[in-house]
This record gives sequence, structure tokens and C-alpha cells, in this order.
Amino acid sequence: MEIKNPYTTLNELSSGERAKIVGYTQNNSTTQRLIEIGFMKGKEVYYIRNAPLKDPLEIQIGKGLSIALRQSEASLIIIKLQE
Repeated sequence: MEIKNPYTTLNELSSGERAKIVGYTQNNSTTQRLIEIGFMKGKEVYYIRNAPLKDPLEIQIGKGLSIALRQSEASLIIIKLQE
């Protein structure tokens, strides 16, 4: 049985998975912009789908806000997987 690490970055999610934001890999202007548009600690995120070439990703924040993120932006967000 494979044990999956519950902590990863947002760009590592698979389609249909849910997670909770727990932190950020860097503190820079891009991270600040992500926080301003809703990627705050404690928020639940849902991976909807990705484009054919894996970039961008469509992520739902909370109950209804859907946002497209580049892989590089999603890699800045640390998440904890939800069951």
C-alpha cells in the first residue's frame, strides 16, 4: 500500500481532487497577488481540469470562484490533500 504525503503544491493535484491551502513556497509579488485574488491560507481548492498541454490549470476556490493559473503560479501554493 502506497502512503501519499498529504502536503504538496497545487500544481501536483489531479483532476477532481480537493485540498486546503496551508502556505506558500515563496513570499514575493506573485504570491501576494495570488493571496489578493483569493488563494488564502485555510481556503479549500478544487482542481477542475487543465488545458491540453497541462498549462493553465482551472482551480475552484471555495464554493464558486474558478480561476485559471499557470503551473509556475500553482507551484507557489502549498496544500494539504483532503479525503
